[in-house]
Amino acid sequence: MKIGIVTVTFNSANVWIDFINSIKNQSYQDFVLYIIDNDSKDETLSEVKEAKISQQVLIENSSNLGIAAANNQGIKLAINDGCEFVLLLNNDTVFESELLKKLLDAHCKYGSSMISPKMNYFDQPDIIWFAGGFYNYKKALLNYHRGQHQKDVNQYNKSDVIHYAPTCCALIHKTVFEDVGIMDEKYFVYFDDSDFFYRVLKDGRHEMRFVPDVHFLHKIGSLTQSRKNQFYSPFFIQQMTKNHVYFLRKQKNLLTSLLTIYLWFFVTIKFFLKSNYEKNWSTFILIQKSYFKGFKI
Repeated sequence: MKIGIVTVTFNSANVWIDFINSIKNQSYQDFVLYIIDNDSKDETLSEVKEAKISQQVLIENSSNLGIAAANNQGIKLAINDGCEFVLLLNNDTVFESELLKKLLDAHCKYGSSMISPKMNYFDQPDIIWFAGGFYNYKKALLNYHRGQHQKDVNQYNKSDVIHYAPTCCALIHKTVFEDVGIMDEKYFVYFDDSDFFYRVLKDGRHEMRFVPDVHFLHKIGSLTQSRKNQFYSPFFIQQMTKNHVYFLRKQKNLLTSLLTIYLWFFVTIKFFLKSNYEKNWSTFILIQKSYFKGFKI
């Protein structure tokens, strides 16, 4: 079963070596690595070319197309090249040599169309980042990671069905894309995965499964620059807020219409209550402008 591994690079030089070493060490070798570069300005491309492996395809975009559009490039290439599975995989990650084998084994055992592993923080390997994902109606359908920030003491040591996974690492059978389509390219970054897996969930024909027995570490925020010191960055605030509105509007039902209104109160109150936001007028205005931009996408 051939796997098309799709990874999107953008100024990834500081994480590339760890990632490509993890790829090279895989015990399962029936794969092609599709590297979609979004116009990196650092040493990413030189490092990619220097560390070239035989089963590698590099696409160099002349501008930053965003994560959804770049992933779509890789997905299309993989399917056209006869890959049965697509593995969407961040390159700010480090993982064990049995990753591909264990993901495929889970598919063979359970028959699930989509598989995602447990993921821990790179700088705190004993702390969980993701142990399964779901959607939270109390937070306007915002996805959440089960077990996030908890010490990993094998409390999530059973495989089960989940509703959401970040495209940081998600093995997806090609039939999923045939049935529900590819990523919505109106999302530059953030919510592209929420949108895709929610479409899969509503479609009802495919199952997503969490597998716990994988050693996988994620260098959180190293590529997207989601933080500015201890606060959310303006880029993160803008993208998350407007994309959340767009995601809700796409559902086109009474509940999500009400959730769209509720979201304004939710993000506004969060500004005052949460320590993640820099407490100044410009941040408050950015939240408001970003919310209403979501109605123009």
